[in-house]
Order: sequence, then C-alpha cells, then structure tokens
Amino acid sequence: MQRRRFLAGLGAACATGALPQVLRAAGPSRVLTATDVHVKDYPTVLAVQWIGEQLERETGGRLRVRMYHAGQLGRESEAIDMARFGAIDITRVYSGALNNAFPLTQALCLPYVFDSVAHLRRALDGEVGAQVLRGFEARGLVGLAIYDCGARCFYNTRRALVQPGDMHGLKVRVPASDIFIRLLRLFGANPTPLSYGEVFSSLETHLIDGAENNMRSFHSSRQFEVARYWSETEHSYAPDVLLMSQDTWRSLLPRDRELLREIARASVPVMRARWDASEDAARVAVKEAGVRFNDVDMPAFRRAAQPLLDEYLRKPGIGALYRRIRDMA
Repeated sequence: MQRRRFLAGLGAACATGALPQVLRAAGPSRVLTATDVHVKDYPTVLAVQWIGEQLERETGGRLRVRMYHAGQLGRESEAIDMARFGAIDITRVYSGALNNAFPLTQALCLPYVFDSVAHLRRALDGEVGAQVLRGFEARGLVGLAIYDCGARCFYNTRRALVQPGDMHGLKVRVPASDIFIRLLRLFGANPTPLSYGEVFSSLETHLIDGAENNMRSFHSSRQFEVARYWSETEHSYAPDVLLMSQDTWRSLLPRDRELLREIARASVPVMRARWDASEDAARVAVKEAGVRFNDVDMPAFRRAAQPLLDEYLRKPGIGALYRRIRDMA
C-alpha cells in the first residue's frame, strides 16, 4: 500500500513538474551489480533479471539491476569474496561453494538428506531455509533467497556407474567443498576440485573423467558432448543461494531493503517454474544427443555415504537442522 501511494505521488509529481524533489525524498538512483556463472537463459539468471524488472517498476526506475552472466566477473568463489567486500552487490552461488565459510549450508549439501524436489522445497520454504539465510549475516553477506536446482548425479566419459565400486579410480570434478571431496573418496573416486567454467575443457582433455551436477547445468554447459554416461545417483539436492553484499544492504533505505527482500522471495516460484520446464527440456535434449542413462544401486550408494553423514550429524547445529529436514520427508 505504501509503495502504491509512493508511485501515485511520483506520477502526480511528473504532472506538476515536481519530479526532482520527489526523487530526492525517495532516495538516490542506484544500479545494483549482479553476477552468475551460468548462461543468459539459465533459470537463476532469468530470476535475478526478473527481480531487477520488478525493482525498477516499483521504484519508478530509481533502483535497477545490471546482470553479468556466464562468469563475466569471475568464478563463484571470487564472487562470494567480491560481495563480502562490496565490489559487487548481488551474486547467485551454489551452496556447496559456501560450505566451509558458512557451516549451516552444510546441512543442505549432505548426501541423501532430501528425498525429492518436493521434500527440498518444503524445507527451503520454511524455517530451515530462513535459518540458513540468517546465517550469512555473520560474515558480511545478506541471504535474499534460496533457489533449488534439482538432483545432482554423476556423469563421465568412461562407463556406466551402477554401484560405488564402478567409480574406483575415476577423476571426478567436485566443488571446493569438504563434503563433496570426502563423499567422492568414500565412493572410491579421486575428487578433483575445479571451478564450474573449467569442467568442459577438463573433460575434453581428459584431465578429469567425470563430474557431478544437475541436468540443467549438464546441458547448458554442453558437457554432455564429451561426457556420454549419466548415472541417476541423486546423491545431492544442494540448492543455490542468492546473496547480497551487507555493505550494499546497509546503504539502502529501510523501505528499499524491505522491498528488495519481498521481491527476492517472490522470485523463488518464478525461478522454479522456469527451472522445471527447462530441466525437462534438457533431459530430452541430452537423450536425443545419445547420452546413455542408467539407474544405480541406490542402497549401495547410501551405505557408502553413511560414514560421512554420521560424522556431520555429530555437529550440534548441523544435526538439529538435518533432523528438522528429515521430519519433512
């Protein structure tokens, strides 16, 4: 209601020639810089662009978002630091890249903590998601939203993976997360931390044999052109997180903070709708391209991952969050 009154006043000011005074009262104009390593039509990129459109509309153009996609401003690890120190304003990053610096994100990345996309979304939309978002405040960031991004599975250039033993000796790319590095070792593979942008060339040159990611990223990165085996392990549903520089956040007017948080939350169903449609299309496309899909011995993978799960559940904060997630299964 307050925003509608403000925009109505802005329109009246335009008619009476009083626009400069109204704009000064509302606050300075601002272009917020946003980054993402994914391509321009990726659902998270489109969701942040949608946020920018809504923000510009609601503020009469006073606040806008400029998106730099496809890693134009660097890797995810670099984007996190740039946001913390105020060099950029908004970034979308994979939660696995946040595990070491922000421990609560570990609960979202544990193997087999979520049973399905529906289970994941129930958790993220409730207190679990809210608690994780609050955890970023301690280290220079503001959590705006959590974007789910489907099940992560293994793909490689060598063979079908049916049980953990089939991964023995494979060099598999993982994000720079202790959880994923140790999980791969339990599966018998050689974990190789690399940035997302390096995966295609590393597969092509045989620096690595495989990687793990969601179907949409497997397709949009064109890694399916060199990795021809996809194994439905669904070992993780680790989501993405939309973060903002705390310095930028504090520099905004209180009503602008409220508006931005509200729009960011509203972007979640927008992103999900685009995600669901594009994920289905990506699966069809990679199958038509000749990628071989196989089911796996899921109980065997779960058993192999259990020691890692047991260790993390002994951590008080992680164990409590895990149990809350499992209660929603």
